[in-house]
Amino acid sequence: MKKYLKEIEIAGMLLLAIGVVIAITAGYNYGAWPCGFGMILLLIPFLYKAFHWKEYERENKRYILIMLFCILLLFIQMLIRR
Repeated sequence: MKKYLKEIEIAGMLLLAIGVVIAITAGYNYGAWPCGFGMILLLIPFLYKAFHWKEYERENKRYILIMLFCILLLFIQMLIRR
């Protein structure tokens, strides 16, 4: 599992970026799905690293900030689209 964490993280970030671009261009309903799957993929390495906090403390703090930023972007986008 440890050797696949980076690939899962990259896939999650790519899906988040794709979802944001789709949401901006095609609409929130289409972009929410890739964003959701991207966040789920980012959650997998985050949870693994959370259980091994001492080893991954610096990265965990970065993941928390990324997740909060993504959630904030989704909320802002939802408010703008209304």
